[in-house]
Amino acid sequence: MLGQFYPKEDRESAYVIDYERFYKEGYRGVIFDVDNTLVPHNAPADARAKELFARLKGLGFSSCLLSNNKEPRVKLFSQAVHTQYIFKAGKPSIRGYEAAMEKMGTTRKNTLFVGDQLFTDIYGANRTGLYTVLVKPIHPKEEIQIVLKRYLERIVLYFYERRRKKV
Repeated sequence: MLGQFYPKEDRESAYVIDYERFYKEGYRGVIFDVDNTLVPHNAPADARAKELFARLKGLGFSSCLLSNNKEPRVKLFSQAVHTQYIFKAGKPSIRGYEAAMEKMGTTRKNTLFVGDQLFTDIYGANRTGLYTVLVKPIHPKEEIQIVLKRYLERIVLYFYERRRKKV
């Protein structure tokens, strides 16, 4: 039952993922959450984010931001990193993920999702059939509704870690 919230992989950060490996494995699109996945909540795109998206483009990846945030926030970030975006995505609904794949011209089989929240990001991407990578939140300061979800996430992550150790 909890497995629907488990990522396929987890990494310290979106910036340490081996995107070259994923490209060699046939992945061609990467969908990212923005806040606390790429930068702290509501922070502008920094040099590291801009370098990541330039690197992905150089590898041959298409990319798209998928956020539940409002358009001004997501649009500004997307313009800074030169990628497509979807705002008010309604995660964990699969509609946003499907719209992102349509924008990128990718499929479930060749699209990777990177996010920091289990109950919205990972759950929605898993429901859509994407390969999921959970990253640790960049900054502890978050909106109250996310802080509350983090307590529940700890329970799920406890069982996720136990399962990983058994494998």
